[in-house]
Amino acid sequence: MSKLLPPNFAALLLAAPLLLAGCGTGRVGQPATSRRFPYPTPVVDKHATYQTKALFYNLRRLQGQSILFGQQDATQYGIGWRDEPDRSDIKSVCGSNPEVYGWDVAEVVNATLRGRSVATDTTLRRHRQLVLDAYQRGGLNTFCWHMDNFVTGKNFYDTTAVVSAILPGGSHHAAYLKALDIAADYFRGLQAPDGTAVPIIFRPFHEHTGSWFWWGRRHCTTAEFTQLWQFTVKYLRDTKQVHNLLFAYSPDRVPTMAAYFERYPGDAYVDVLGFDDYGDFNTISTPNKGVTTLAAIVTEAQKRHKIPALTEAGLEKLTAPDWFNDNLLGQLKADPQARQIAYLMVWRNAHTGHFYAPYPGHSSVSGFLSFYQDSLTGFENDHPQLYTAP
Repeated sequence: MSKLLPPNFAALLLAAPLLLAGCGTGRVGQPATSRRFPYPTPVVDKHATYQTKALFYNLRRLQGQSILFGQQDATQYGIGWRDEPDRSDIKSVCGSNPEVYGWDVAEVVNATLRGRSVATDTTLRRHRQLVLDAYQRGGLNTFCWHMDNFVTGKNFYDTTAVVSAILPGGSHHAAYLKALDIAADYFRGLQAPDGTAVPIIFRPFHEHTGSWFWWGRRHCTTAEFTQLWQFTVKYLRDTKQVHNLLFAYSPDRVPTMAAYFERYPGDAYVDVLGFDDYGDFNTISTPNKGVTTLAAIVTEAQKRHKIPALTEAGLEKLTAPDWFNDNLLGQLKADPQARQIAYLMVWRNAHTGHFYAPYPGHSSVSGFLSFYQDSLTGFENDHPQLYTAP
C-alpha cells in the first residue's frame, strides 16, 4: 500500500505548526449489505450492537495486514493549540489523523459528580463531539478511566485501600455505582446522527500489575481485583444495558505470561488482550522483552479468540528521533507473531515537556513519516472498514 505524504512534507521538518487539509470522510452510517459475519464473533456482550460486533470481527480480520495507529486525546489538543476543528499534531505532520483515538471517561464522570452535564457544559459537549466525529470518519474510540479514589476523594495516585470498599457490601459501593451510572449514561448516549451507538473499547483498571494506581497489585488481592472487574462488566452490560462496549484487559510490563494472567478475570469478561509498555521499546535489542511479550499475547489471543493490542506505549519527548520507525515498528515487524497486533496507541501531546507524537518542526518528523508510509501501519486516511461486515 502506497501512502501519499502531504505536498509540503519537506517543509514540515523545519516549519512552525501547520494545519493540513484532507482526511478520510464519513464511511459510517451506510447500511450494511449483510448483518452476518463469515465466522463467529464471541464478544463478552452477546447483545452487543451490530457495529460493535463488526468492530471485533474486523480487528481480528485485519491482524497481520495492518496495525492501526492511535494517540490519546489526539484531536482535543496538541503542542501550542487546543480545541481547533479537525486538527491533530499527527495530521499536521503526515496529512492524516490517527485511526485510533484514546479518551478518558474520568473527564465526564468527575465533571458530572461536580454538577456539570454533557447537556449544558460546553467543554463536555465538545469532548463528546470529538468522539462522534472520530466515529463518523471511521475511527476507533477507546476509553480508559483514571478513577479518583472513592474512599479519600483524592486522585487515582492515592493508593489508600479502596477496592474492597467499593465491592458489593463495601462502605463505598454506592459511590462506585453512582460513578458507573454516569459512565453508562455517557457511553449509551454516544450516538451518531442515524441513532447508531458508537462502539467503544473500554479499558478500565489499566496497568494493574504495577502499584502506582489504587487498583494496582499491592493495593488489593487477586480475588478482589477479579471480582471488581467482573462486577463492573456485568453492571454495565446487564444492569445498565450498555451494548456498545468491548472490554480491554491491559497489564503493564510483566516478567512472564503467568504474571500477565495472574489477575485475569476470565475469557467471559475480556474482548481485548492489551499491554502497556513504556520501557522495552526505548532500546533496540534482540530479543526485545516487549516484542516477546506481545508475541505471546498474540498467541494467547488466537487461542482465546481475542484481540491483541499494544494499548499504550511511547517515548516521552521522543528523544530518539527514529523511535517510531526503528524502535517500535522495526522491532514489531521482525517478529512474525508480534506484528499481528491489531492496534497500538501512544500517549498524549500535552506540552513540549510531555508529548509522545511528533509535531511540525520536531526532529522526529522524518522518522515518523517513514512509520506512516509503511504498508503495515494503519491511519485514518487508509479507510479501514471497521463497522460493517466485508
